[in-house]
Order: sequence, then structure tokens, then C-alpha cells
Amino acid sequence: MTTADHRVPDGMYYPVSEHKMTRGEGVYLYDSQGRDYIDCAAATFNLSLGYGHPEVVAAIQKQAEQLVHVTSSFQSEPVNELVDRLVSVSPANLTKVHLKVSSGSAANEGAIKMAQAATGKRDVITLFRSHLGQSMMMASLSGNAFRKAPFPSLLPGGLQVPDPYCFRCFYGQNPASCGMMCVDRIDDFIEYASTGQIAAVMVEPISGNGGNIVPPPDYFPQLRAFCDERGIVLIFDEIQTGIGRTGHMFAAEYFGVEPDAITVAKGLGGSGAQVAAILTNERLAGLDAHHHSFTYGANVMAAAAANVTLEVIGRPGFLDNVTAVGEFVVQRLHALQSRFPQIGDVRGVGLMIGVEMVDDAGAPAVELTNTVAQRAMDHGLIIRTSRYGFGNVFKIRPPLTMTLQEADLMCDRLDALLTEVLS
Repeated sequence: MTTADHRVPDGMYYPVSEHKMTRGEGVYLYDSQGRDYIDCAAATFNLSLGYGHPEVVAAIQKQAEQLVHVTSSFQSEPVNELVDRLVSVSPANLTKVHLKVSSGSAANEGAIKMAQAATGKRDVITLFRSHLGQSMMMASLSGNAFRKAPFPSLLPGGLQVPDPYCFRCFYGQNPASCGMMCVDRIDDFIEYASTGQIAAVMVEPISGNGGNIVPPPDYFPQLRAFCDERGIVLIFDEIQTGIGRTGHMFAAEYFGVEPDAITVAKGLGGSGAQVAAILTNERLAGLDAHHHSFTYGANVMAAAAANVTLEVIGRPGFLDNVTAVGEFVVQRLHALQSRFPQIGDVRGVGLMIGVEMVDDAGAPAVELTNTVAQRAMDHGLIIRTSRYGFGNVFKIRPPLTMTLQEADLMCDRLDALLTEVLS
């Protein structure tokens, strides 16, 4: 594309595609040439209700006419309502809601501050492939060396341990007989690679950027017990898994555990409103506001959008549809896997699905994965890959409003894409 319509501004700091997008509706994004794309990434995995959901748009418009923002020192009806709604849909032990944050990174940092204040300890355990945010603290605590390489001033106190990645088990074990070494061996990391002063374990229930890793059923119950025995706070980063993505309001429900805190953002805004929250138990309550409070946190207009989002997702049948569509997509992907040996694994829960690409020896096929994503738009799909292009998993996480008919079309387009690339 060389027309002026697709010229990237000279002052654009970061690289962007030559595609210029003009509108979106539901699962579809449309470019300036009128072509439609099924967005398998729901923008940045944040459009839980898709593009331009009419009820979210109406709520934003109505609230904008009344009050867009007020300092969070004051009450407002949308914020009060959001607190009540979040408490009502979260695990029963989570009774407090901190809304003075406006991003996933800030929510995660706040949860860590709460854990440090409550325990008097400093260190935080995270996973090798974790992606917990873009701020300096969260980049320091996340996995992946490439994300930290340019920065000499990383924060201390982070300890990364192996993921519960059964397809490529760090310990070379079988989940049926391993005894959850990925939990049990954390003690070794604490004893030999930390200060011994562990405040919290922060984990994504299903890894977002790290490859859509779904832990085996025993992992989280054992991790919960591990933390309880040592007085460690267990924090679930549900920035991507929360708000219906797994067919449950929170993945904690799917895995049958109650963490001490859940952080949420992305999908809470429904169709793009910027909103985040920290949900905590009583143990973590009491951090003074001046320790973690952001200007655009508890934004009234964003809260109005979040309330509508939670209302829509909580309607009878909505989450059942997420589960049914997700199962249909996985079934179609398994059929493709039987045709293409380059598909090493298909894994996911609800509409949080990952496809792992491998070479002839079963090793990660990173370049091939990136080729699939690069060619996707030629087939009317928008696809993102794991680990910012350093990984070998492409992700299927469309808006939760996707119908079976739309899922079928998405899979047909994916079939054509993979046939072109892999045959």
C-alpha cells in the first residue's frame, strides 16, 4: 500500500501497520478500503463485548453528558455500583474493591504493594513466561529476558519459577505422575535463589502473552496450599482471563480456588473503556490511598461502561455461549491439527485458546508462527502471537459475543490461511 491514505506520520514513535482502520462492529474490524477482518485478538484482548457494543456506547454517551470524571475522593453512583457488582461476581472471600487504578500494570503493582504491606516482606514469585505489565516494576517481575535487556535499573525482589507447561515440562515429567513438581520445587527456588522473604506469588491463571499455558487441574489447589502453609499471598492476574474469557466470570472459579486478590482490567471496559480494579480479601485491606492512587482511576464514565459490561456478561446464557463457541473452535482446530503436523498442541478454556506451532523435530517454530500471523490479514483475520513475536503460539481470543456462525467463518478463514502457509 503506497497511497497517501496509508502514509504513516513521520512523527510516529513506534512502528504501525500500513492498514488504516475506520470502524468496528462486533467481532469485525473494517479498514479504509472497506475490507472486513475477524479480530481474533479482540483488539488487545480487551474488547470483551466487541467493537461498538450498543449498550456500552449508550452508557458512555449518557454518562458523558452528566459527569465524565470526578476525583476519587468523592462518591459517584457508577463507581458505587461497580464496587457492588464486582464484589457480587468475585470469589466469596474477596470483599474489597480498589478502583483507583486505570491499567492492568497499575492494578498489579497495587496488589503487590498490598501484599508487601500486609506481610512485611518484599519478594514476589512469578513465572518464567509471565507478562504482568509494562511499567518498570511489572517488567522487572515478569519473565522473558528480552523484555528486560535494554534497562539497567530493574527493580530487585523478583523470583521467576517454571510455568506449569505440561507440553514442554521444565522437569521432563508427565502431569499424571509428576506430583506437581512445578509447585513442590518452588521451595528450592525460595531457599537458594531468593532472600527467603516472600510476600506474594502472582500468577496468570492462563498465561496471556506467555503461550496460553493452561495448568493441569491439580496445580492451583496445590499452589493455594503451598502459599497457605508459608503465609504467602496468592494473587491472580486476571487482566486477560477475567470478565468471562474462560466461560466463567473469573478463571479462579474455573480452577476452583480462592486467591487472596484478583486484578482485573482489559475486558472490564466491554468495548474499550479504560478501567481496572484490584479485588482483595480482608487481609489485604487497609493500604492508605496515598500509597496507590492514580488520577484517572475510578473514572466515572469508565465505571458506567464497566457496569453495563458486567450486566451483559451476567445475563443467562452469555457465559454458556462462550463455553460452547470455545469448544466448537477447539474442535475445528483439532481437525486442522490432524491435517497439519506443524500444529503441535491446541489448548484453551472458553475463548482463550492457543495454537502451538512446531517444526519437524517438535521444537518451537517461531518463524512459522509469525508467518501465520503476517499472512492472516490476507484471509480476513487479525491474529497475534505469543511473547511479542518471540514465541511459537498464535492466539484465538475474539470478542466474547462471537456466535457459532461467526466462529465457523473464522475457522474457515483459518483453514484457508493454514492451507496456504503449511501445505
